[in-house]
Amino acid sequence: MGLKDSSGHTNSATARGAERESVSRLRRRPNARVLIIGGGINGVGTFRDLALQGVDVALVERGDYCQGASGASSHMIHGGIRYLENGEFRLVRESVVERNRLLRIAPHYVKPLQTTIPIFSTFSGVLAAPLRFLTHKQQGKTKERGAFLIKLGLSLYDSFSRDGGSVPRHQFRTRQKALAELPMLHPGIKYTATYFDASVHNPERLTLDVLQDGEKAGGRASNYLSLASVGSNADGSSTATLRDELTGKEFTFTADVIVNTTGAWVDLTNQAMGAPTTFMGGTKGSHIVLDHPGLLTACKGREIFFEHTDGRIVLIYPMGDRVLVGTTDVDADMAEDAVCTDEEIDYFFELIGHVFPDITVNRGQIVYTFSGVRPLPRHDATQPGFVSRDYRIERRAPEAGGSGAVVLSLVGGKWTTFRALAEHLADDVLAELGTERKISTAKLAIGGGSAFPESEAGIQKWIKAHMTATRDADRTAGLLTRYGTRAEEVISYLDAGPDRLLRSTRELSVRELHFMAAHEQIGHLVDVLIRRTSLAFRGLVTGELLNEVAEALAGPLGWDAAGVAAEINHAQEVLKRYHGVEVHSLVA
Repeated sequence: MGLKDSSGHTNSATARGAERESVSRLRRRPNARVLIIGGGINGVGTFRDLALQGVDVALVERGDYCQGASGASSHMIHGGIRYLENGEFRLVRESVVERNRLLRIAPHYVKPLQTTIPIFSTFSGVLAAPLRFLTHKQQGKTKERGAFLIKLGLSLYDSFSRDGGSVPRHQFRTRQKALAELPMLHPGIKYTATYFDASVHNPERLTLDVLQDGEKAGGRASNYLSLASVGSNADGSSTATLRDELTGKEFTFTADVIVNTTGAWVDLTNQAMGAPTTFMGGTKGSHIVLDHPGLLTACKGREIFFEHTDGRIVLIYPMGDRVLVGTTDVDADMAEDAVCTDEEIDYFFELIGHVFPDITVNRGQIVYTFSGVRPLPRHDATQPGFVSRDYRIERRAPEAGGSGAVVLSLVGGKWTTFRALAEHLADDVLAELGTERKISTAKLAIGGGSAFPESEAGIQKWIKAHMTATRDADRTAGLLTRYGTRAEEVISYLDAGPDRLLRSTRELSVRELHFMAAHEQIGHLVDVLIRRTSLAFRGLVTGELLNEVAEALAGPLGWDAAGVAAEINHAQEVLKRYHGVEVHSLVA
């Protein structure tokens, strides 16, 4: 029986060849100064930071990288304007600074995002806001936030952006001008407010870039490698038993410091290490992705970000030729799978109608759904929407007598601040090790963001320079979008041997899949569909695609015929069970 990974997916071993190199590197030298457990963006960011300081660091992830909450985000890099109402001014300031920073150091994936708030009243919520601020609870009947409150919040938000700000200040529009810009909006609006945040269309690939930076700096990491147990050693270290989720084989690994970055599963991980905690109280957030040209046109390229009738802040977000709609915020039951329910889908349809009353949506237009559990602190009576999005680091000292490693557990954390959070967590680790920071990551380009073209003209010049007789502009542009400037490394690999595009998509070739297998730690077929590409997100997975990708990966990953069949079945199960996508294979 397989173990559930960090998204609830069940991993089952298939027929494989030699041991994965990522596992072999850990098993051949089964020790490190620091062992990080959890391969979401915060764990991976900490891994990169420590490796850059010259620390001997290892990371293990029981599923795939960015498979849990990090891969179930709203795809935004944002300052968190709504956190102002919670009084989390430090977090908002840090978030805005980090948003601006990521626009500079990860320009291949992080892009400016124009955001518009439809506003239906002028002074509504003015009296209720101070009580929400003080109690972190909704007081009585929900009162929407009016123009006065939103103007105040955006003015404060802009003030936080002055330090290294790279986005324009907010603007208000009256009803007449607002409807001229966005004619499909509800005619009952009184104003709109427009400001800029940022988006990340490929969070999984950004996580992979951060990971590879850490590997290039000397760190070792493996996905599909879980923590089974931890024991204490007399020399102050700990011995962890690690289990390869793809083969079932186990081996031991020692470390002086253990860092628990398993998100909503922090308490369960600590329990596995023999020290149960009650730090976490995550909430579930779901999204749907729509193929809806009418809604896409209505948004005019902008994110529509607003307060629904229940007071929940929600969004409608155009991404390429698809539209992302989210998100819910309900207490999570960690014993249940995180999936988007029918009730949540109804909620999404309602919120679309709230701002675009003439647009109808049906379930047939949904191409993908996803859910995740936010790694929030335990919040008891606090309502989910008011739970702090800030983070803290909990330290567990060695056992009496000094045996066993120090364990640092990360409680909370959000996508936008991952670099600053990783720096903070790495500094705590460095203090435990008695060493100092050698380099800051504040201005260090991430992966394929290095030397990325600064303008559209520069992008077109890059594309033209890397085209060939067999690789047209669209294919070349696709590689730049997927890898950033690291596409040069991919192109060199593609050009070193015979290659062909898949029949089922012009976005992938056989040789590119071989590159992914060799350099991007592919464990399952579904990893390619969901996290190495956005094919599943956009509803582009077909039976033919499943078969072609599985066949292309079979040789490099050592899958025999039974293994190929198992991987296709596994991909079908994951897509249907967790993402509402039913794909029929072409083979029995």
